[in-house]
Amino acid sequence: MSTFSYRTDLALESRDLAVSASGAQNIEGVEFSSGDLNGIAYSELLVKTQEGSEAIGKAQGAYYTLDICSLIKREEQAFENSVTALSELLKRLINDESSAKPVLVVGLGNRDITPDAIGPDAAAQILVTRHLKEKMPQDFAAFSSVSAIVPGVLGTSGIESFDFINAMCKLVDPRLVIAIDALAARSFERLCSTVQITDAGISPGSGVGYARPEISMASLGVPVIAVGVPTVVDLTTVFADHEQANAAVDSSKLFKDSERMIVTPRSIDSLVTSAARVVSYGINLALHDGITIEDVDMLLC
Repeated sequence: MSTFSYRTDLALESRDLAVSASGAQNIEGVEFSSGDLNGIAYSELLVKTQEGSEAIGKAQGAYYTLDICSLIKREEQAFENSVTALSELLKRLINDESSAKPVLVVGLGNRDITPDAIGPDAAAQILVTRHLKEKMPQDFAAFSSVSAIVPGVLGTSGIESFDFINAMCKLVDPRLVIAIDALAARSFERLCSTVQITDAGISPGSGVGYARPEISMASLGVPVIAVGVPTVVDLTTVFADHEQANAAVDSSKLFKDSERMIVTPRSIDSLVTSAARVVSYGINLALHDGITIEDVDMLLC
């Protein structure tokens, strides 16, 4: 019997694994559909019941998975189309009933470790306006109130990300928290070519087996939208696929020495930079009605 287990933060991959294991076309309590926005493919996964949550190992909520592989292939208008599609999916999850309150954007991760730098890199490109709205409300009436923080990681700050965010929520009193983080995927093909957006919250570090306190509506008392980009694959997942494809090879001998090994693409530097830019611009367009990509370019200069 195989001792391997698949590790993935992507709800879509978890659902695919559950379907493959059960042999059924659908998972009870989980609704799946797919579509297209500006030529960018996406899927929608709604985990509606506790049974569905247990079946795929993901919390109840909505999960959108956006395919931005056209960005890696450098197709024409790939960046513009990906940003617009991402902003549209974000808008589906954003509740504007208390639009006067600020939005708090959180860049999770460690900017000194490239595969974990998606959050800090994206947060650095968020249009922060809370201070401007407070001091010059008429001049910035067209913008939403937005703040951005980068909590760092426990090993460098000595403070849990959750504790930092919770304290900031008490200070800022946001209507919404948007948390950006790096994820782990099962498939190499999804690395930096997929964006997951969910209202189910996030547990930082869970993809590499080092989960920290959950950041969610339940823990913060504030709606949370998590935006994640997979940047790593657990090597044991690669071995598991290899074992299935080639039963004659006893790859379990490799598992013992490599169970903590995480792999990432050779071109991770440029991939993270591109993906972080898509995420940040998508958030900017979703939060500030009426602005364009060109406006963001100008305002970030």
